[in-house]
Amino acid sequence: MDFKKIYDSNKERVLTGLVLMGIAILMAIMDSLFLTWAILGICYMFAFYEAMKLFGEKDNKFYVYALLIWIAAAFYPHPIELIFIVLVVLIATMAHKKDVKYEALAPFLYPSISMLFLLTLYKDFGMSILIWLVVVVASTDTGAYFVGKSIGKTPFSPTSPNKTWEGVVGGIFIATIAGTFIGMVFYPVEIALVTSLLVSASSVWGDLFESYLKREAGVKDSGTIFPGHGGFLDRLDGYLFAVIFMFVILRGLS
Repeated sequence: MDFKKIYDSNKERVLTGLVLMGIAILMAIMDSLFLTWAILGICYMFAFYEAMKLFGEKDNKFYVYALLIWIAAAFYPHPIELIFIVLVVLIATMAHKKDVKYEALAPFLYPSISMLFLLTLYKDFGMSILIWLVVVVASTDTGAYFVGKSIGKTPFSPTSPNKTWEGVVGGIFIATIAGTFIGMVFYPVEIALVTSLLVSASSVWGDLFESYLKREAGVKDSGTIFPGHGGFLDRLDGYLFAVIFMFVILRGLS
């Protein structure tokens, strides 16, 4: 594989990735609840905006609801529980007006639930587990890219024609190994391995789901804020599924 050629053709993407990595490292070093909440909150509001566009929802008061959810999440010990209050209030309001539109709930299901899971994961398990999640998802994405470029031949899904089974399996394998080395610091090796495997696999389908949404909306990227990377949802898609698996597994072990 010609790595120089790959770098030259993806230079903008690589440089943007390094900047994002730097922000993530800063967040990890600081390990501050306020900073983590603030950075995740910025990601959430942009991702929510992009989701609103993908779903074709134009009710601007939803942005206020999303902001209020995140403000409350800073103080409430289990942020993920807040989404159920919002969903109940929205459904009740729609029923009262005799105008129930289930599709309007979509931005509160995706990405709101997963972003609250991310904050709850940090609050309940700490920065080390959040780093574990990042390593697994990032390794899956990077591994799948390079393995797919090297030996990928078998199409993975019509939803994402550029992905191959070889790339997906290679990415999951690499991420499982990398994740196991980190996870075994906190849990027995077999639990670290199974957790890393399931979290890695779920991130693949998280990426696939966002690809589906973009195809349905007729757009290439969810946004344009990151040169070479697209929008916030394009960067978060794998985490939005993976964090749910990781949180549920670790909560079950607690």
